Amino acid sequence: MDLPNSDLHGSAPDHCSAALLLVDVINPLDFPEADQLIPHARPMAERLRDLKVRCKSLGIPVIYSNDNFGRWRSDFRAILAECEKADCRGRFLIESLRPDEDDYFVLKPKHSAFFSTALDILLKYLGTRTLILGGVAGNICVLFSANEAYMRDFRVVVPRDGVASNTADENDAAIEEMHRVLKADVRSADEWTEAELKKLLSDR
Repeated sequence: MDLPNSDLHGSAPDHCSAALLLVDVINPLDFPEADQLIPHARPMAERLRDLKVRCKSLGIPVIYSNDNFGRWRSDFRAILAECEKADCRGRFLIESLRPDEDDYFVLKPKHSAFFSTALDILLKYLGTRTLILGGVAGNICVLFSANEAYMRDFRVVVPRDGVASNTADENDAAIEEMHRVLKADVRSADEWTEAELKKLLSDR
């Protein structure tokens, strides 16, 4: 079936003024600092899981942006398979945040989800004006991605408990910077009820 305005939508079948961007949540957590991150990432994953369910119930598309972990031959299925292994330290992230068939995925070579990726084009096709960001690390890849979203005139939403960093202090500092400098809405994930998300979708 042909979509209306297919020249605007491009190859993206969805059209929505908001999108949920999950940064580096498909993650083996095999780096030295993971021991610090894991206690913060576990509750983050549960909150993002519930937020994702509410977003999808309203037709808000979900985009996964993931590192290629320096291999340069990685693809999404390979990363997913690695994280599904029984001995993978990041398996709990997959258990909470497993991508659905209709979710989107962009592979990123650096910290920002925008740098040298197709994210800009995808968001244009989707008609996105508000970007909801969550994931790890709050003070690195989420922060870099939020900076670029703000510079592109997106409205930025970063639930303060939907991001995790190695320490609470680092995470709090990043959240404060995004709120102060990027004008990000940093209400907690559970405050983004379906009613609040509908308000966000109706904003112009």
